[in-house]
Amino acid sequence: MADTSPASHYYGATWSTPTEAAQLICRRHNLVRTIGAALLVGTVLFCINQLDVVLSGRADPTVWLKIALTYFVPFCVANYGLLTATRRPLG
Repeated sequence: MADTSPASHYYGATWSTPTEAAQLICRRHNLVRTIGAALLVGTVLFCINQLDVVLSGRADPTVWLKIALTYFVPFCVANYGLLTATRRPLG
């Protein structure tokens, strides 16, 4: 039986198992959107929180780790939203 939920039309698929969730996250269309969101939000947060430190030359490894997390967290949040919107109930 074909999935006819609104989420399946928008995202192209739904999921109910961890394997299906991973496959959904790794679809090119979804990666483009989640990476794009992470780059946009991460850049804004980087500018607000760390740009002055980098420009002044005071960025140490801890600051670079914080910068990486500044981009990683929005990527995770975007994927959480994707998975929440496309979850197919078991059964």
